[in-house]
Amino acid sequence: MQSQPAVRLQNVSKRFAFTPDTPQSVLETAIAVFSRRRQASEDLWAVRDVTFDILPGQCVGIIGRNGSGKSTLLKLIARIIQPTSGMIMVNGRVSALLELGAGFHPDLTGRENIFLNASVLGLTRRDTEALYNEIVDFSELGDYINMPVKHYSSGMYMRLGFSVAIHVQPDILIVDEILAVGDQSFQTKCLDRITEMKRAGVTILFISHELTNMANLCNDVVWMDHGNVRMVGPTDHILAHYRDHMFKRTGEQISRENDFGGFRRWGTMQIEITDVRLMNERGEETTIFCTGDALEVEIDYIAHEPVVEPEFGLAIHRHDGTHITGPNNRTGGLKLGTVEGPGSVRYSIHKLPLLPGRYNFTVTVHDSDSPIAYDYHEEAYSFRVVEGGTQESEGLVVLEADWTRSTTRTGVELACPAG
Repeated sequence: MQSQPAVRLQNVSKRFAFTPDTPQSVLETAIAVFSRRRQASEDLWAVRDVTFDILPGQCVGIIGRNGSGKSTLLKLIARIIQPTSGMIMVNGRVSALLELGAGFHPDLTGRENIFLNASVLGLTRRDTEALYNEIVDFSELGDYINMPVKHYSSGMYMRLGFSVAIHVQPDILIVDEILAVGDQSFQTKCLDRITEMKRAGVTILFISHELTNMANLCNDVVWMDHGNVRMVGPTDHILAHYRDHMFKRTGEQISRENDFGGFRRWGTMQIEITDVRLMNERGEETTIFCTGDALEVEIDYIAHEPVVEPEFGLAIHRHDGTHITGPNNRTGGLKLGTVEGPGSVRYSIHKLPLLPGRYNFTVTVHDSDSPIAYDYHEEAYSFRVVEGGTQESEGLVVLEADWTRSTTRTGVELACPAG
């Protein structure tokens, strides 16, 4: 028999109405009457007809772009706000960390806010006193615990809020993207504690744009899109679809930027670069690649007069301006002779060594014996390298190399006697 859900949502919707100012005159009253229908149509449905169950002990991630309804959904489950329609059932004590300083009184000290938050969540003073030292130790606030929280930094708020949330023995823990605040070591400690709580059977819901954390922690993922549930299911399956969707959007945006042509360009135009295409191993034009993919740059040109041995070159820069490499056809062993009229050249990268990030191609054709540029497109063609193809994450490039191990033995090797 299937266990009772820890959280159940059935056709849950939340509408935020845009309330106009109170009319101050007869004219304003008349305008308000005639515009009421238009105002109703502009109301925001932050969540619309959401239905899913979360079983006890599940760790569920909620993903989606900003404004997709993720935070509103968590506030509904935490009962901070009420739904416009639908039914929400929650079984167990809920501890939520949704906004910096939410539930804290600014004029109270950290110590006083610990007792205030714990009492709101149903703990007795004796229970809170038993947990107090653990809460303070985890938060790493030390003597700052006796300072009014209105003087806390955002990182200190997060430390105290998270520490209280995980120590009040919740059945259900709800965490927003708040973990993005604070230093890396504390974020790691928080994620470790979430893993421990998951193993202990606590039901966990959290929002994160860090998909690696989602993949490591979550059993299932809910994908929100414009207030609706787009997909619900196993983490690997949903994240794969979500990445494809986001990469496609990113690729379309970069392509539009490339087509717009908003880059510095100069040259004598004796040879004119007429088109530049970035293609994958299937010959498809794209701006999204994984580390290790094939990438081909195809450059179309037209020589308006005969030019002897022109030099086509590329430069790859990371988006922060770091220069990666600068190949050209001459150092690559391709001699062009005299060019005239239209033509094309290609530069083929068999295995792209770049790690995830955004990069720009500069494309140029110039005189091989002087700095005269015939046509120069400075950092004109962007592309993005996304996760996949390697587990390396540090630095600029992944090297095509292997690790091997050998052992050196000393002394006399003993052999077993025959028979």
